[in-house]
Amino acid sequence: MSDTHTTGPFIAAIDQGTTSSRCIVFDRDGRIVSVDQKEHEQIFPKPGWVEHDATEIWENVQQVVAGAVEKAGITAADVKAIGITNQRETTLLWDKHTGEPVHNAIVWQDTRTDALCKELGRNVGQDRFRRETGLPLASYFAGPKIRWLLDNVDGLRERAEAGDLLFGTMDSWVIWNLTGGVNGGKHVTDVTNASRTLLMNLRNLEWDPKILSSLDIPASLLPEIKSSAEVYGETASGVLAGVPVASALGDQQAALFGQTCFDKGEAKSTYGTGTFMLMNTGGEPVNSYNGLLTTVGYRIGDQAPVYALEGSIAVTGSLVQWMRDQMGLINSAAEIETLASTVEDNGGAYFVPAFSGLFAPYWRSDARGVIAGLTRYVTKAHIARAVLEATAWQTREITDAMTKDSGVELTALKVDGGMTSNNLLMQTISDFLDAPVVRPMVAETTCLGAAYAAGLAVGFWSGTDELRANWRRAAEWTPRMDAATRDREYKSWLKAVERTMGWIEDEE
Repeated sequence: MSDTHTTGPFIAAIDQGTTSSRCIVFDRDGRIVSVDQKEHEQIFPKPGWVEHDATEIWENVQQVVAGAVEKAGITAADVKAIGITNQRETTLLWDKHTGEPVHNAIVWQDTRTDALCKELGRNVGQDRFRRETGLPLASYFAGPKIRWLLDNVDGLRERAEAGDLLFGTMDSWVIWNLTGGVNGGKHVTDVTNASRTLLMNLRNLEWDPKILSSLDIPASLLPEIKSSAEVYGETASGVLAGVPVASALGDQQAALFGQTCFDKGEAKSTYGTGTFMLMNTGGEPVNSYNGLLTTVGYRIGDQAPVYALEGSIAVTGSLVQWMRDQMGLINSAAEIETLASTVEDNGGAYFVPAFSGLFAPYWRSDARGVIAGLTRYVTKAHIARAVLEATAWQTREITDAMTKDSGVELTALKVDGGMTSNNLLMQTISDFLDAPVVRPMVAETTCLGAAYAAGLAVGFWSGTDELRANWRRAAEWTPRMDAATRDREYKSWLKAVERTMGWIEDEE
């Protein structure tokens, strides 16, 4: 992919994602010079359980870094810094003496900690730690996953108490290995990833001792919390040996950063496996009363942290994969748009993909997927359309919640992620939100955000103003739907959502 005009220096970004790991090399204009990517196995030991092999992931990370550097035709001397972005909440414990994971990583989508979260809620319920952490007590977050491992894997609690184990989300695992692993690897995380553990206090950005003791998690497991843009250490080996590792951001915060949403009220939505919408709320954490999460947006060096409100949808891109792999209704993800475009509307069908419960704004783990409004008239094309509308309606629900919580109206939505190549979906989102939807030139904003933060840390870019000047619009969709149709359809959608709830009974 590299063209002959691109001269260094460069920034490399590693994106350790849910389904794959990749490395992208960027130039000073924020343009992609080269990419390498490798998928890893999804392990499903039981319904609702999802795991990854962290050793496989680290091997893949090393391969894609080497691959991207080789494709770009550059050397370590041309690369000024490496940034890291990662699937958030995915939880790993490893032995600090051997570097071996003690169990597969438990992935963010995994619901095995449901019962534990209910138990931890005691008489208070989901909001027990919300004031300190900005998060509800849900199976999504890392803290309860750590506790589950300590309680359920033989010998782990003893090894943890003895100080032999380290905990990390995937940013910490990658940084520890990059900076030397058992030979002096840096055990760190950044404020954005730490804010997804249920263990960090949002106000002082430190691990909360009260919560650690409530969850019975030894503090010795935990990484040191750093800012999102600072030099954590140097790469110890491989093709980029000696290059500073200079940023870490959870993938959604990285996308917020890459979309240059540096002002209060600016929002982005990333359409991937799941969908995540974040709105910058400035220097103060905004408490949510509408089912959103309060999270750290980013922190540059020793500047004050910037907070965000976040709404997450569990199943969006993975619904299209499900249509392809489990149902065989399409042969490729791109076909969903073609199929959906053969009909004018959804034929009365609504698809609520609550495959692992509902995320924001409901947080109902008892919900399961529903297709409502079926008649003999409905074809697979209508279902395809309902699949795309599901993503758009769920975006609308989150936008409504953000406006209620923050008092800030959404002026435009910046979008990124794999699904943004679907023009019909983008138009539908604009119609349902009644707001413009804007896609940037570089759709890989997650990697770009990690690169931007790493570049700021080493002075490659002067500041956020220079980054903003780098951001370019590629496409924009504006609403074409009349208000009456929008309101009627939204009402039907909400009726379908109600039908998903209470499907799973409490199993003692």
